[in-house]
Amino acid sequence: MLLKIREKSQGVFSWFILLMICVPFALWGIQNYLDVGEESPVATVGEKEFFQRDINRAYSQYSENFKGMNIDETQLKKLALEKLIRDEVLLQHVEDEGLAVTDKSVRDFVATLEYFQTDGQFDKERYQALLSQQKITSDEFVRRIKKAMIMEQFQRTIVESGFSTDYDVEQFFKIQNQTRSARFVTVPLPVVGADVGDDEIQAYYQDNVESYRTESTVAIEYIELALDDLAKSIKPTSAQLEMFYQDQQDAFRTDERRKISHILLSDKNKALVQAAEIKERLKSSSFAALAGEFSADKLSARKGGDLGLIVAGDMDPDFEKIALGLAEGEVSEPVKTEFGYHIIKVTELTPGVVKPYEEVKKIVELGFKKVEAENIFYELGETLAEISFESPDTLDVAAESIGVAIQQTDNFTRSQGNTDISAEESVREKAFSEDVLAGNNSEVIELGSDRIVVLRVLNHSPSKARELSEVSGLIESRLKRDSAKQQSLEIANALKALVQSGESLDLLAKEKGLSFVVADDLGRNNGDLPWEINRAIFVGAKPKSDQPTTMVVALESGEQAVVNLLSVTEGELAKADKKELGIARTNITKLLAEGDFDAVLSDLQADAVVNLSEL
Repeated sequence: MLLKIREKSQGVFSWFILLMICVPFALWGIQNYLDVGEESPVATVGEKEFFQRDINRAYSQYSENFKGMNIDETQLKKLALEKLIRDEVLLQHVEDEGLAVTDKSVRDFVATLEYFQTDGQFDKERYQALLSQQKITSDEFVRRIKKAMIMEQFQRTIVESGFSTDYDVEQFFKIQNQTRSARFVTVPLPVVGADVGDDEIQAYYQDNVESYRTESTVAIEYIELALDDLAKSIKPTSAQLEMFYQDQQDAFRTDERRKISHILLSDKNKALVQAAEIKERLKSSSFAALAGEFSADKLSARKGGDLGLIVAGDMDPDFEKIALGLAEGEVSEPVKTEFGYHIIKVTELTPGVVKPYEEVKKIVELGFKKVEAENIFYELGETLAEISFESPDTLDVAAESIGVAIQQTDNFTRSQGNTDISAEESVREKAFSEDVLAGNNSEVIELGSDRIVVLRVLNHSPSKARELSEVSGLIESRLKRDSAKQQSLEIANALKALVQSGESLDLLAKEKGLSFVVADDLGRNNGDLPWEINRAIFVGAKPKSDQPTTMVVALESGEQAVVNLLSVTEGELAKADKKELGIARTNITKLLAEGDFDAVLSDLQADAVVNLSEL
């Protein structure tokens, strides 16, 4: 379990961005409505204070990585706090080091965030509206983005400098391609015929009563707000659709196609003289021929100066300004850039065209409904979060405020829902949380980016011990099976002792009527044997001299196996093809780089002033 946690909480490029931005556009931020008052910090890193609400928010984000895993909530909260502290330590370090990112890098990144996109394109109005709804200014948001990107920049300087040696790769393949030879027998479970006494069943029940408890169940009532439902309720007029079409014409525009050729004159002392000569010779020679003769850009010169299709943002600003303003067939005056002087020609130009309204009317209507529904969705989401928090003992007020009906479910358990909304893991998690079981409304639960839910418990049946009469049959079967497993283990241990004293496992198997299995040259990923036996063979100690390593291995079936490990043959690097070598080196480098970065973080944290209070 701890290995799973480590795997999910680390990575070569942990996505600091999302953690640092902390703009939960679909997690409606109930913390926005809380009064901090005189709350004491849970943790401090230097002068930075973290309060319980910060821990709760970090936990909410962090726990998404572990959905479906049975991990204690208290343990996860501690891990979330640890990550919060480590990230803050890193942030303070990179700021002290004076690392920076450009405004353009931030703009480019923000433009890729789907929160701010409409039909795959950055939407400035949506960007401003969402920040306004979250009560955050654009300057503050950009500052958060910069901090996150600086942290990632620092991480990359360490991770991307990671490397693995030939020795590392060779050692990996020696282990990975290792083969082993073994012999084994399986001791089956004997049949236990004698009945189990009532006193024994009673005693077992008393000692293990917690194992025979019913699962706690709840039924909930809930409010669901869905983007699709809102969109269906919107009935736009023709005037609204035509206005929306006019505002969104860029979405229906076929981009201009502009193909450019150039001649680069890199000798700035001669460039203007050469440019004048080229302009004169263009009267009798082709641009392509002169590009081949004069251009310092040898790659494009071989193609007559052709640079292909260009779009805004691809080229040097000065070059681009001229290139995008020329008519088809027009040749520019010399354009100065850091590379020298360019003579530019537009060789192909297809103007952009806007599709007519009637052709895209259905798409326009869908787009209009989506935009209008999203605006309503965000507004009602905030209302739902605020009112369900302010009236924690009922959903009636919130339901009336946003105009939706309260729905109900049948009983379900923490591990198993019904076919309704209780099938959602996040719904079951909140339904069985301490705060909700105490009678309060849940916080807003995000079900994808277009559905949110608030719930409360309708009825709760706590876990209780089942009566002995209900489980006596199960206990009797369990005791018989335990007895059979114990007998199987005793036989296996006796066989192991005999083998270690020098007797033949093969002969003992024949004597006992057991199946004797020969397993030569086994690979680590062999799938022919039971996984428990294969694992034991490859974790067993190497045999010494002619003395095999003998082990007793428990199988999932309850049976026992006696295994003789006879020999170990080291793997060879030569057996790996180029693809395998490449993958291995990449993964080994990645693992070592992760360790380097983790070590740096640990050193920074050891030097930082960190104070913790009790959670």
